[in-house]
Amino acid sequence: MINRLRFEPKELEMLRFLSRRLELPLKNENQYLHLEKGYAGEQHFDRELQDLPDSCIILNDLLLENSNTHFQIDTLLIAGGTIFIFEVKNYEGDYYIENERWYSLLSKTEIKNPLLQLQRSETLLRGLLKEFGYHLPIKSHLIFINPGFQLYQAPINIPAVFPSQLNRFLEKLKTIPNAAKSRNLKLAEQLNARCLKENPYVRIPEYTYDLLRKGIICSSCTSFLARFTQGYLTCGECGSKEKVDTAVLRSVKEFAVLFPDRKITTNTIVDWCGGIGSGKVVQRILVRNYEKKGRGKASYYQACQREEKVNGGQMD
Repeated sequence: MINRLRFEPKELEMLRFLSRRLELPLKNENQYLHLEKGYAGEQHFDRELQDLPDSCIILNDLLLENSNTHFQIDTLLIAGGTIFIFEVKNYEGDYYIENERWYSLLSKTEIKNPLLQLQRSETLLRGLLKEFGYHLPIKSHLIFINPGFQLYQAPINIPAVFPSQLNRFLEKLKTIPNAAKSRNLKLAEQLNARCLKENPYVRIPEYTYDLLRKGIICSSCTSFLARFTQGYLTCGECGSKEKVDTAVLRSVKEFAVLFPDRKITTNTIVDWCGGIGSGKVVQRILVRNYEKKGRGKASYYQACQREEKVNGGQMD
């Protein structure tokens, strides 16, 4: 089984880092929680697909373009001579359909019809396949992964897999006969090559370095670490201990993600970590884990070349 690996969306990573260091506007806070839950649902579905035969090809998180229009596919499966599109939804609670509109039963508010997004992706993918010279059948499904989800008044022919149906659906996928694997591999490579490297629709609130709270964040409870003794940092809230090297490196990663255009220097990281640990401690950690550029006060650090590889388009 060939996989296009799924990586955490940059938008989610940035919002998570920001949420710990400033108070996000309500709109962005809801956006962050929505992305976090959605990503958890996609990871859950990834685990469910692990037992499919090796003849199946799975491409995760495809961001494609056709006819000057972008579209995203959570999971694409090539099995036999068929392409499956899966749109994963981690909805929780009770929902219902009325006059082809979707509503939350609790709030009575209308939500986006996920079928429209699924149909749009299928149409655009079909156009892309035609461009590649393929005329394979496409089967699209909404995957409701959360066992706490219930949909009322759904038509019997809705292209969806509900939590109670997932195991049976996966068993059915396992019975699909093998097809020409070389053709499927070629198609997978073409789709992977056409993936956009960056999402053009990332929505991040404006922020500056001075606006963000400085310090090292506990990896267990997300409070700010305060005590530094004998090479360890201790959280005053939950009591967890962490090696200073691990904690500082995690903080450097946050800084690099939030400020990709700023140089990583010893003084900058000391300030970013809220003064926890001396300049000598931070410098030692940077020297061991990053590549030093320049000399004296003009020196700075950057990720080693092996760490800078873009993994988003890799297939294993």
